[in-house]
Amino acid sequence: MTAELKLALIHSPTEPAQEAAKVLRDRYEWVPIEQATMAVALGGDGFLLQTLHGMLDRRRILPVFGMNLGTVGFLMNEWSPDLLENRIERAKTFTVTPLRMEIVTVDGESVSYPAINEVSLLRETRQTAKLEVLVNDRVVMPELVCDGVLVSTPAGSTAYNLSAQGPILPLDSALIALTPISPFRPRRWRGAILPERTRIMFRVLDPVKRPVSAVADQREVRDVATVAVAIDRASSLTLLFDPEHALDDRITMEQFAV
Repeated sequence: MTAELKLALIHSPTEPAQEAAKVLRDRYEWVPIEQATMAVALGGDGFLLQTLHGMLDRRRILPVFGMNLGTVGFLMNEWSPDLLENRIERAKTFTVTPLRMEIVTVDGESVSYPAINEVSLLRETRQTAKLEVLVNDRVVMPELVCDGVLVSTPAGSTAYNLSAQGPILPLDSALIALTPISPFRPRRWRGAILPERTRIMFRVLDPVKRPVSAVADQREVRDVATVAVAIDRASSLTLLFDPEHALDDRITMEQFAV
């Protein structure tokens, strides 16, 4: 490795990722994450999200080159131990800007979490959720009756958002998707595509009878009263991809998947 490039190796606890890590440790020089200028992550999409959240929590954000040792690996490059330095030097960089979820619970507790893929509100019981939806402090939907609703980044638009029949957003679109989950009233509403500068607020209209939880990627807060969601530009993340497996190309091709 060059003197300028200081790589840290991190991997999921799965057996394939551990075996791949042994191969890379024998071939290349590595430094602790605290001394690194870049990280190589081995695992699946879930592990990559976990890694990025860990960086956000520690406030030490490094560019990440991920290699897939998981199942889908949508956010990862193909696994290969060969020519790693060359792959990193040729890699295409993408900036991923997370959302910030700010919550006030029924008990008055304030909680804030980042979300790289999406923020989702979900009913906690058999009762449907009833939500008031505000966009930039303006009420745009006085009552949304649904199983839930989510706000997605372009990077996350092919995940839960797509499963909920939401739109696929190009990575450089500067948009966010607002997508209902099984809407009951208004039944025909299928969501909205909004500029990324938009601030979205949800108010739970009957939080005792119809309790709602809020989830930022994998972090859940139950019994919420209000949830505000906006892009957090102070926490931008950088992912690196092989030119032939660039994330924007993958997102484009997902629109033609059958």
